[in-house]
Amino acid sequence: MEPITLSTDRLHLRPLRPSDAGAVHAACQDPDIPRWTSVPSPYSREHAESFVARTCPEGWRDDSVYNFGVFTRAGGTLTGTMGLLRLAHLAAPDHQAELGYWTVKEQRGRGYTTEAARAVCDWAFDSLGVERLEWYAEAGNEGSRAVALKVGFVMEGTIRSRIVHEGTRRDAWSGSLLPSDRDRAAATAYLPYPR
Repeated sequence: MEPITLSTDRLHLRPLRPSDAGAVHAACQDPDIPRWTSVPSPYSREHAESFVARTCPEGWRDDSVYNFGVFTRAGGTLTGTMGLLRLAHLAAPDHQAELGYWTVKEQRGRGYTTEAARAVCDWAFDSLGVERLEWYAEAGNEGSRAVALKVGFVMEGTIRSRIVHEGTRRDAWSGSLLPSDRDRAAATAYLPYPR
């Protein structure tokens, strides 16, 4: 897929470029980012350069992972990154994807991540035909969970031993978002279990 950009009232979401390596590296020095995500620790300048110059373009090229840098429209400041992983590439049923994100420490609490996530989710439903979005975070990651809830993800529970972090299996919280949760139709009919 050709990389695209998305815009919201306050943000510009675009594929990361080699020139973004410095800002990504600086952001990932915050210990909370590697603590709660799969970002390597310690996070070197080489990690950032490889991520923006190789990992991100390859994901767009092979239609498997769409990573966006999230920047303010006023000033172009990096507020975080947002990635959408197509689960069809992992032998899962088609039309499913997983949303992941991290936020620059100094930009937290301003609603930027929620605003960006809504834009990426709508794009996934409208342009990619995604019929189920999944969100996972290590149990205890209250910040990530708060964003997912604000976007409209329905919490589905705790998955035992879902995440391996620093060589230890950990439980994860999980949630899902369906097109109907964002007032959209899906191509495949959904028959929920009666509650």
